[in-house]
Amino acid sequence: MLEDDQARSLLQILELVRSGQALTRPDLARATQFGRAVVTSRLEQLLDLGLVAEGDLLPVPRGRSPRGLHFNTGRGHVLCADIGARSMFVGLSDLGGRIVDHVSVEHDISLGPEQTLTALCEEFDKILARAKDTDLQVWAIGLGVPGPIEHSTGLAVSPPIMPGWGDLDVRRRLQDQYGVPVWVDNDVNVMALGELNVGNARHQRDVVVVKLSTGIGAGLISNGVLHRGAQGSAGDIGHVKVSDDPTIVCRCGNTGCLEALASSWALGRQGQELVDRGESSFLVERTAGRAVTGDDVVVGAISGDHLCMKLMSDSARLVGDTLALVVNFYNPALVLLGGRLMAAGDAYLATVRNIVYSRSLPLATRELVIGKVGLGSEAALHGAAALALEEVFRPEYFADWAGRRSTPQLLPTAT
Repeated sequence: MLEDDQARSLLQILELVRSGQALTRPDLARATQFGRAVVTSRLEQLLDLGLVAEGDLLPVPRGRSPRGLHFNTGRGHVLCADIGARSMFVGLSDLGGRIVDHVSVEHDISLGPEQTLTALCEEFDKILARAKDTDLQVWAIGLGVPGPIEHSTGLAVSPPIMPGWGDLDVRRRLQDQYGVPVWVDNDVNVMALGELNVGNARHQRDVVVVKLSTGIGAGLISNGVLHRGAQGSAGDIGHVKVSDDPTIVCRCGNTGCLEALASSWALGRQGQELVDRGESSFLVERTAGRAVTGDDVVVGAISGDHLCMKLMSDSARLVGDTLALVVNFYNPALVLLGGRLMAAGDAYLATVRNIVYSRSLPLATRELVIGKVGLGSEAALHGAAALALEEVFRPEYFADWAGRRSTPQLLPTAT
């Protein structure tokens, strides 16, 4: 195992090459405070690990031409997936976080963990089969799921929309099947990581990323780093109380939660009530006897149905009120909204903006930008890849596997 200082210096040099800040050995010597001997030693270790490669000679104004250096993104790959309530995105990323293959499939997570993980592994296997002729080596798996996750163990804890998952060690299941380390987080956290790495939050330091879908949650970026809290439940704004009505029962068991009134699930329930009362001819005609979904209400709002528009407006106002509290408390520079409800268009976003700007302190909103996620429905897939890569190259973990001149090893699983 590498000493901590050695691991950190290796990663510092690797980051300079990976980011393009250093393209040659002399660049590394100038960009660090290490002596030439240390730079040479660390670079040789990275070359030996296959993480850095040397290229052609680069022209210089005078003196000996140095060889170019580049991060070897093809040295390994990670499988990544974002499992939602009604669909899943599954992909393959190189070590640079670039998604090289991906697929989206419809899937209802309420079918239970066994069917869901079987479907996930089938998609993983299809992706690996398509890459079988490329000498591909999988180093890790990153996974996002729509429920609260204890980050240290990867276990779902009382997930309201994931029945049966609370007793399942997803990390162990996938590690046993694929023989690589696995990291699991909730879907809005991985969405935030995706936006931070390659989306609209790139180069930002303090960001709130909100997912408005079957559930509602927020991913918090603090000083450029994902903030999970003590156990991993930071940002669970969907269960903030926004109503005193005791009849509004949330799936978490409490009453009056934001999620029970403003989420896609809530809109589907409210739309069904309109149909049952015969008040919405649009929804009656569109659903033709089947249950109303939040997507139906979104389509109705886009189509100009005034009842659907009112439901969407009510949802946006509740979300805006809640985010005003978050903005006053957290003071982000950027708030990004994503998820199924954002398909309603700019009217929803405008309502949220107006309420946040009007109900937050002037100092908190003076430079605040509120917009949409840049990666759309694929934000969490990019984030799942970023989750695995962030952990693979975490100094303590890197020191272990790089010190043995191997690849990332399995993680402990819950007992």
